[in-house]
Amino acid sequence: MAYCTKTDLLEIIDEDILTQLTDEEGTGIIDDSKITKAIEKADAKINSYCGAYKLPFDPAPLVIKGLSEDLAIYYLYRIKIVPEDIVKTYDDAIKALKDIQKGIAGLGVQPIPDAPAEGGYSGSSQVNTRTKVFDSDTMDMY
Repeated sequence: MAYCTKTDLLEIIDEDILTQLTDEEGTGIIDDSKITKAIEKADAKINSYCGAYKLPFDPAPLVIKGLSEDLAIYYLYRIKIVPEDIVKTYDDAIKALKDIQKGIAGLGVQPIPDAPAEGGYSGSSQVNTRTKVFDSDTMDMY
């Protein structure tokens, strides 16, 4: 499941610009396959930073959806000269992903818990027993 869609991108970027970025044949029509590839690349980048979470996100948190949109737009521009504001948005998105990876920023969903340490808690019931201090032999002494 993709974290954003063509419709999401059209809410951010003008349809004419999206057409220019994807229409290499000169048909005047948005090439959906180029959008799909850009979104897939963006989502792969996001997943590479968010490995502590259960992936893929379903549904994607709003933060992830926004990062997917920003990265996908950047990847669409990479064929052309990338405007400064798009480069800055890309840099901000990568910084946000690094903060998520380090645990500085959250997503509003729980990450996968760390694996238990050797001999540590494994998620099942644990029972501790003590050695008996008083038993029939020691009680005979009293």
